[in-house]
Amino acid sequence: MLDAPQLKLRHTAARREVCFLLDGEIVRVENCPPTMTVLEYLREVAHRTGTKEGCAEGDCGACTVVIGERAPNGSGVNYRAVNSCIRFLPTIDGQELVTVESLSGPDGTLHPVQQAMVDHHGSQCGFCTPGFVMSLFALYLRDATPSRDRVVEALSGNLCRCTGYRPIIEAGVQMGSYPQPRRWSRASAATADSRTLLEAIHRTESLHLPGFYAPLTIDEVARALETDPSSVVLAGGTDIGLWVTKQLRDLPPMVYIGSVSELKTIRHEPDGLRVGAAVPLAEAWEALVRLYPRLGEMAQRFGSPPVRNSGTLCGNIANGSPIGDSIPVLIALAAQVELRCGAATRYLPLERLYLGYQRKALASAEFIVSVRIPLPSAGLWFSAYKVSKRFDQDISAIAAAFAVRIECGQVAEIRLAFGGMAEVAARAPAAERALLGGPWNEAAIDAAAARLADDFTPMTDMRASSAYRLRVAGNLLRRCYLEYSEPREPARVADVVAAEGRE
Repeated sequence: MLDAPQLKLRHTAARREVCFLLDGEIVRVENCPPTMTVLEYLREVAHRTGTKEGCAEGDCGACTVVIGERAPNGSGVNYRAVNSCIRFLPTIDGQELVTVESLSGPDGTLHPVQQAMVDHHGSQCGFCTPGFVMSLFALYLRDATPSRDRVVEALSGNLCRCTGYRPIIEAGVQMGSYPQPRRWSRASAATADSRTLLEAIHRTESLHLPGFYAPLTIDEVARALETDPSSVVLAGGTDIGLWVTKQLRDLPPMVYIGSVSELKTIRHEPDGLRVGAAVPLAEAWEALVRLYPRLGEMAQRFGSPPVRNSGTLCGNIANGSPIGDSIPVLIALAAQVELRCGAATRYLPLERLYLGYQRKALASAEFIVSVRIPLPSAGLWFSAYKVSKRFDQDISAIAAAFAVRIECGQVAEIRLAFGGMAEVAARAPAAERALLGGPWNEAAIDAAAARLADDFTPMTDMRASSAYRLRVAGNLLRRCYLEYSEPREPARVADVVAAEGRE
């Protein structure tokens, strides 16, 4: 085996190969198709068939693997579960890939997560089992003795049609009762070998494959888009991946921003929180919840842990879906997007980014650099709500976010934003006018709720009818009023269900 300096030299020189770690070995993939998914590589090239394809869209969790990435300070490796079915292989260049085959010891001894699944009868047909194991494994590396709630949340992106979830959850709760393995315990996950090898394959030059470019700086991103404005900007791929796996589209050249360290930072600045375009949703939501605790349930219900670990907040903004849950939240908070085209930078209120369905106020070759969210201000009441058929991992029928400031019993400031009510997520100007400057009372709320019909003409689809959406939107405004008038922490659906179960 080559030593680290030799590995570094070879990897730097070979700019057209994808390089990653698998089971302590460096894997080099030459002539990699830009849209080959990690799942396709594992099953069709590496013949590691433990990882399964279920939905091919990041919903079922059968394809879950764990990715390890060098910590920013170089002190260790950060591991997270992702969906391999919509993750393009070139995006894991310079990282470590862990699959279900990686977990057992050299003598075949099962990892505690695997043994717990066996002992608690957590598998029946077995098809979904590897994905459950990998989601629990990612949790194990952070917390080997998690609470039941943490196990349930970690498994919210995994579906099973056979056993029911009780034995699987029990396995997760009990996995810490087994002796810790030498490899893949919380203490040993970021071994010296992994750190050394990841340092050796750390890329110091941009990866450039036919149809795939991974620049290392923002300037390189800007130049690439100026050179070919038809290129698509790729961040987490939780949406673009489906263009390939479900829509079978041929993609234009991709400019991948996940290797740009400047875009992977969250900064607290005097005028607000700045979230870079390549910051994963999991980290972005965590930072937002620290500022605005009432976003806790919205953050928990946004996708699943593997989706939040891959997707990005700015990617959700750039996608611009009318049912993108983060957009009404950020509009209500008066967020701004930082845009760049060539050497020029400008800032735009998020609510002005959307011109219509899938139409945005972006110039040719312009891209999102960051989103800036104002810090909480004294007296500002903020709340956000999501209405969907399922609690976990479901697309919203309606999402709403409200920012209200009351002074001397009068509404001094009001921002009402809704998703799922129109072709874009947007504010409700007529309802806002009905409240601004007037008293904060039930009659005013009823009048504002009635004006929502002037602001929106919702569509009827499989998730909800137009009449239902209008009625629920008004009821969410009433809920905000009641919570503001009688301040208390709103009850979570999961807490209510748990309480009813105990009774």
